[in-house]
Amino acid sequence: MKNLWVRAVSGVVLLAIVLGTILWSKWSFGALLLMIILGGEWEFYRMAEKAGYSPQKTLGLVAGAIVMTVAFALMWFFDTESTLSNKYLVLTVGLMLYIMMLVPLMFICELYRKSATPIANIGSTLTGVVYVALPMSLLFFIPLLLGHGVWNPWTLLFYFFIIWANDVCAYLFGITLGKHRLFERISPKKSWEGFIGGLIGAMAMGYIAATAMGGDHFEWIGMALIAAITGVFGDLVESLFKRSVDVKDSGRIIPGHGGWLDRFDALILSVPFVFIYLVFCMN
Repeated sequence: MKNLWVRAVSGVVLLAIVLGTILWSKWSFGALLLMIILGGEWEFYRMAEKAGYSPQKTLGLVAGAIVMTVAFALMWFFDTESTLSNKYLVLTVGLMLYIMMLVPLMFICELYRKSATPIANIGSTLTGVVYVALPMSLLFFIPLLLGHGVWNPWTLLFYFFIIWANDVCAYLFGITLGKHRLFERISPKKSWEGFIGGLIGAMAMGYIAATAMGGDHFEWIGMALIAAITGVFGDLVESLFKRSVDVKDSGRIIPGHGGWLDRFDALILSVPFVFIYLVFCMN
């Protein structure tokens, strides 16, 4: 019961932080996203170390921060008509060139580390960036795509609500109706009943979002369906990582919920698929 209260209170606090930072400004949302990216990468690198590898954590974190900065600059460039646009474009190009330098630098640094697993070290370093920083940075463009070229924070909030509706409904359907295991080898508690319940919850939230935003109901429901399905895989992938190194949670930053990856694993894997869907189907 005590753990349930801790989880509930920390969940409410986290919800308030997410809502506040998204609605306040792009800068506050960018700060939150940077925190999630760096925290998620750090947790991934810690799991890689438990697996016996030695990722280059500093370079990986720097690369992740720069990837996010590039995405933020691009978002600002596409969303503004002011004279600052050219400055953001120049900044974006410069940061992209810097990223291109960081990647070969990882190979050079490995020469001086005297590790027995250089290939795995470089691979885990790059995976931290690709797994966490790249998909999360795409979040900057979701409001632009859903808002048809205009940044609208409420569209982003509804995307979060869809992910959370999937989680909540999957849990409720799972504990009440769950009998058939979805992926017992990786996550013994997940059931097909919970999976279907999560899809229903996500699509219902997609319908609510379309009604509230005045959008096309079929497009929003389609996005919700894609987000829900890929979000489940995101949860399973993180469970696979944790099971491989025998840890219950990726971290302890969020009381009752675990780490950044534990809380945002579904979002991380769903963003690239939702991004592609929005590019080809809604614009």
